[in-house]
Amino acid sequence: MSPKNLSVTKKIPKLLKSKLKNKRINIIYKKFENSLKINENFIVAVSGGPDSLALAFLAKIYSIKKKLISKFLIVDHKIRPDSTKEAHTVKKILSKHLINAEILTCRGNKPIKNIQSLARKKRYEILFAESDRLKIDNILLGHHKNDLFENFFIRMLRGSGLKGLVSLDKEVKSGKKNLLRPLIDYKKEDLIFIAKFVFNFYVEDPTNKDENFKRIKIRKLIEDLRENGLDEKKLFKTIKNLKYSNNVVEFYVSENLKKNSIYSKRKNKLVLNRYFFEQPYEVIFRSLSEAIKMVGKKYYLVRGKKLDKIIKDIIKDQFFKGTLGGCIIEKVNQTTIISKEH
Repeated sequence: MSPKNLSVTKKIPKLLKSKLKNKRINIIYKKFENSLKINENFIVAVSGGPDSLALAFLAKIYSIKKKLISKFLIVDHKIRPDSTKEAHTVKKILSKHLINAEILTCRGNKPIKNIQSLARKKRYEILFAESDRLKIDNILLGHHKNDLFENFFIRMLRGSGLKGLVSLDKEVKSGKKNLLRPLIDYKKEDLIFIAKFVFNFYVEDPTNKDENFKRIKIRKLIEDLRENGLDEKKLFKTIKNLKYSNNVVEFYVSENLKKNSIYSKRKNKLVLNRYFFEQPYEVIFRSLSEAIKMVGKKYYLVRGKKLDKIIKDIIKDQFFKGTLGGCIIEKVNQTTIISKEH
């Protein structure tokens, strides 16, 4: 080992270093370090589950070795009665292991329908707002291989297109934000091992056993498929191949936006020429969705059915005016203008 590496290694506190010496954890960390490859400051979203606690440990080691600033954020969603107590417990556990975390609290009314989906959306909004305040654009999330499979089946049952099926990608750009999922090809069993070995603790979300939630039903379906011979390696390869195809479509979406639209930053308006709507339908659909997301300053893309209708109306009519995703969409002759709704 070079003197430089030795000096870096010495900076890892003894408590964390002793955990890293475990053979299994050391192998996992080396894989983590080789795959993350970022040299900028980052945020780590921590929920208290085994996946996010494992991520917190691995990311802390990474930040020390790479001499980066890392911020650990716990979002208290306030949906479950014990969420605040749980958030403070997680913060205390992390602090004992030299990981300082901040609790961010959700405000406003609690959702009564689509609870998991809306809570997830709110969590991203809070993380994005805090990342703006901290001026850090890299956000690490604890999604793992099991989440990837669950997301694939959920989207399949919804009738999602190519992009929806592969939406849980290792790295996603959202405006200036980089959403990074360095654990996406890790098994949950490895992350549980890290959480137990390092922290001797993790939160078991009670909703994980509630079959009223679609995700839990899907989780049970995958378990049944495993027992009946589901080949996860082949499924993983299928998802990977779909991602390659999706990248091709994304290239043409980027080209369409670049060549057939003009953005005014001062006015926050996007002007689309007629060639924008002369592309293959999937390219038009995604391009317009990205355009509305950019002007509307939203994290999530707009709903498919509403967007589909607007595209048909724009192509069919010489004059059109409608609203979607916090934007006004207006067509006059061959030009379509997207501006933010006030």
